[in-house]
Amino acid sequence: MNLKKRHEFLGGKFVRLQLPNTIRINTLKLDEKKIIQRLKERKIKLKKVSYLDHGYIAEAKFSVGSTQEYLQGYYYLQQKAPQLPAQILNPEAGDLAIDMCASPGGKTTQIAQLMKNKGKIIALDIGKRTEKLAQNIERMGASNVMVYKRDARFFELPDKSKADKILLDAPCSGNFVIEKDWYKKRTVDDVKACARTQKELLTAAIDNLKKGGILVYSTCSLEPEENELIIDWALSEFKVSLEKINLNIGDPGLIEFEGEKLNPEIKKCERFWPHKTGTQGFFIAKIKKK
Repeated sequence: MNLKKRHEFLGGKFVRLQLPNTIRINTLKLDEKKIIQRLKERKIKLKKVSYLDHGYIAEAKFSVGSTQEYLQGYYYLQQKAPQLPAQILNPEAGDLAIDMCASPGGKTTQIAQLMKNKGKIIALDIGKRTEKLAQNIERMGASNVMVYKRDARFFELPDKSKADKILLDAPCSGNFVIEKDWYKKRTVDDVKACARTQKELLTAAIDNLKKGGILVYSTCSLEPEENELIIDWALSEFKVSLEKINLNIGDPGLIEFEGEKLNPEIKKCERFWPHKTGTQGFFIAKIKKK
């Protein structure tokens, strides 16, 4: 079964969405109401996204990434679904948090915003990706972040310390909404290759998490091998459990795939079908270490 037919079988539908510009207001720099007022004065129309803390659809006759406010870090261009993982992680001031695949920095700076620049964030990525990450951290005024040029699969916190919160927005095969001709470019073998890396990253994340700590695992993929099957594997391999995600958007995670019964707890995960949510495809799991 090819990927397109599989999606239809699982309950999806191919729709070519035109995703609107969405921004996240950055309260590290200025009060939200003041930023909104400044953007309105620039003739940017804003519409609050009900399920996001600081997310707005932004409409303008010019690029919303070209304003003085953008350059000053008053907001970040960030689609709706990608704003949810950090929000669900819900880091608090004083936490030790890790963003495992952090570039270009949208989620890292969102974590800093939620923590009010208190506590510590370790942001990991590899190669030149860390340059863009560091630039956005500086632009957004996230002062509690340490950037490490490190493959997150092999990262270990020093002095046997453990993190309170970890975000693993894992590299994935993507989906048809955010990549043109995706169905022509991707195969099931590509998906399985991503899944191997995702298991390695998730193993490292759980190793670095303290007991009682929270890990949010997310992808912009709709493939069960990268989502529900990964979580099913983690529930059987590690002392972890799933937490309910309380959103008014998304479908429960799949608990059966190709005749294989999965852990019924996976219903606590959230799966975003584009034709239902008006977002890119997405998957989120909230994991607690026992």
